[in-house]
Amino acid sequence: MASPQAEAAKARMKAFREVVFQATLEQQRDGLLLMAEAATLPEGVTVSETYAGGCRAYWNDAPGGSKDHVVLYLHGGGYVIGSPKTHERLVGHIAKAAGCRVLNVDYRLAPEHPHPAAVTDATNAYTWLLAQGYRPERIVISGDSAGGGLTLATLLSLRDKGLPQPAAAVPLSPWTDLEGTGDSMDSNAPNDFLVQRDGLQGMAAEFLGEANPRDPLAAPLYGDYHGIAPLYIQVGGDETLLDDSTRVAAKAQADGCEVRIDIFPEMQHVFQVSVGNIPEATDAVQRIGVYIREKLGL
Repeated sequence: MASPQAEAAKARMKAFREVVFQATLEQQRDGLLLMAEAATLPEGVTVSETYAGGCRAYWNDAPGGSKDHVVLYLHGGGYVIGSPKTHERLVGHIAKAAGCRVLNVDYRLAPEHPHPAAVTDATNAYTWLLAQGYRPERIVISGDSAGGGLTLATLLSLRDKGLPQPAAAVPLSPWTDLEGTGDSMDSNAPNDFLVQRDGLQGMAAEFLGEANPRDPLAAPLYGDYHGIAPLYIQVGGDETLLDDSTRVAAKAQADGCEVRIDIFPEMQHVFQVSVGNIPEATDAVQRIGVYIREKLGL
């Protein structure tokens, strides 16, 4: 059974969806900042601006965290909204749990910059880290929702370009199927208080432009996962996007990729944003930290 805090969060998510997703794009972008306050403020984390491969990005450093290891983080928001600011608290908690710095990337958004702008920026940010002296085995890539899909797409992009894979990747509720063909898109529709097919279809159209909706760098459900870094996927059991996670996990495993997937019963889309306020979210972020520490040798 979900915690009382998680149950209370469902009502807030429903109200948020009804207000924000009926607004203009600019209002949606401003409104998502409200989600930034879902998490507690991570104590002691410092944030500093940089440029990573030509893209604005933000270092998040926790007290005592390693500066020789890094998590490259790609925020969610359907490729059209969201920013490092909307995810700053979540990223700060990940930095503390993982014991290393996190680079929160402000990649370009659609519709101003449709596919493949986001994957280009993410790939460039990773290669920038390599140029800064970070070894691949000391890098993890992570992201949520669209950023989770972008995490997977970036791994595919790196492999296709002949670049080394990172130590691992941690997609949270990744959006991997832009056409919404998973059974959970319908079966979980009554349970998901944030993500529904109509909203996803609108975001997908803005993100894709003229691109093929089954391009693996846009919809990594269709990717080839041979030679891809180990994956740790987290997803909520009540999500319409549940099958986006389970199907990509099965595909990657079939291609020989090391995959771990945790399905959190009764949890909503990217419930981890409530870390510190919802026990299930706090547990999830701690699991992320343990996994990243293991893969980075921290």
